[in-house]
Amino acid sequence: MVPSGDLLPDVLPTDRLQRGGQPVPAVRASLRRIRGARNAWTVVLAWGQAGVVAGAAIAVDRWWAWPLAVVLMGRTFAQLAILAHEAAHRLLFSSRAANDRAGRWLLSYPAFVPFDLYRRAHMAHHRDELGPAEPDAALYAGYPVPAASFRRKLARDALGVSGWKNLRPLLLGVARPATRRVALPVLAVQGVLLAAFWAGGWPQAYLVLWLLPWMTSWRVINRLRAIAEHGGMAPSQDKRRTTHVVRQRALARFWMVPYNTGWHLAHHVDPGVPWRELPRLHGELVASGWVTPELHWGSYSALWRAMRAG
Repeated sequence: MVPSGDLLPDVLPTDRLQRGGQPVPAVRASLRRIRGARNAWTVVLAWGQAGVVAGAAIAVDRWWAWPLAVVLMGRTFAQLAILAHEAAHRLLFSSRAANDRAGRWLLSYPAFVPFDLYRRAHMAHHRDELGPAEPDAALYAGYPVPAASFRRKLARDALGVSGWKNLRPLLLGVARPATRRVALPVLAVQGVLLAAFWAGGWPQAYLVLWLLPWMTSWRVINRLRAIAEHGGMAPSQDKRRTTHVVRQRALARFWMVPYNTGWHLAHHVDPGVPWRELPRLHGELVASGWVTPELHWGSYSALWRAMRAG
């Protein structure tokens, strides 16, 4: 899966990009502007979409509406996760306090994620991509895998097995003094969400429209996205060897890689560039000749087919 040397032209630095692809200071200044007001509206819209999906399922109350809502709510968790990732990089709002409060209480905790633990692990991911200290090694390692193994992984995700492995430590954390401070805020926010469904007369909808999608459809989306970012790649100072480049299409951006997270090589080249500017940075990498057409996978499905060819 790692591109060969002949696909990695040595064309940097240029007058706009440094040796590793990072923009020179003058270019970086224009790419690092944080658009807080627009991001606040983005957070509101993400929650609004979740409310519309849940409300529509409850209003329709037909057998087919519930599984469709479970799938669509998986996308809601993708949105919350990517915006929480932005907050973990302190790129959602210029105010550190506003950034971290939104990251914790509006994005991470509703998605069952302890924000500060996630931030530390994610920064470790950026420091040591695919190296011995990589916190997400289990998601990326060993690809390509046999097709049967690939199917088993997705089946465990779709059936809630992976979700339970993630939920169980959180529940057990409440009983342990050392982890209670981490687990309680997450569960408190879940209590608020349950209360909101209860106030609407549908407390059971919390289980079907919030907990179940998090344990199933979101798990599938998260695995597919993660392996499309780094699956089968190798430790390297050259980010082109650690991170895949996938051509972005509307359907994938809707379901799996919202908020420009599909321009993932650009994010790893310069993690200080906010999500709205990642396409521009990717364009700089392409224009310089550092990212060539041969490095692009034509679609996520093409990359996943290669991932299950082991």
